[in-house]
Amino acid sequence: MTPSSPHRLQMTAEEFEKVARGAPETVRLEYARGGIGARLPADGDHDEIVMWLLEQFLHHRPDLRLYPGRGLKVDRGQAGRVRPDGVLAPRRHFTGQGEWADPAGVLMVAEVTPGDADGDHRIRADKRAAYAAAGVPVYLVVDRGERSLTVHSEPEEDTYRSSVTRPLGAVIHLPSPVAVSLRTTELELFAH
Repeated sequence: MTPSSPHRLQMTAEEFEKVARGAPETVRLEYARGGIGARLPADGDHDEIVMWLLEQFLHHRPDLRLYPGRGLKVDRGQAGRVRPDGVLAPRRHFTGQGEWADPAGVLMVAEVTPGDADGDHRIRADKRAAYAAAGVPVYLVVDRGERSLTVHSEPEEDTYRSSVTRPLGAVIHLPSPVAVSLRTTELELFAH
């Protein structure tokens, strides 16, 4: 669904949480920019990309952790609920937090496009706006369909002032506060 869709659901975050708790375990629901979306089960290539990112951050930034599937409160006023493929934060950052965590202190979120039109749109548009509105400093998108990586940074209201896209296989720099350069050649194996 797009933000202008007449079928946008209007609900509170609390109402969404009740709906999400009742969903089958195989369905992961998210609520961002006023719309509900279901995440498709990840395929093996998707999982390999997430694991590759996790390994990179353990190597380059051992002071940080990439938390896969961590629930975050996003959008203005934290009205949205999403589960990014990876949330980069200091070690033990989420200790004592519930299912849906405050994004304060999160350094980066990472998403891998699933390959379906609705999921890809949510990652490229709705989630980008929600993460920016929540003040997440860096948003990394691994776009399998476009065979590229995009780094969004400098959040301002519901947009990022800076976006840099590189093809898979290139070196991509993640700006401060992440401050890591990634050689992405291996990711070419997992794009389709």
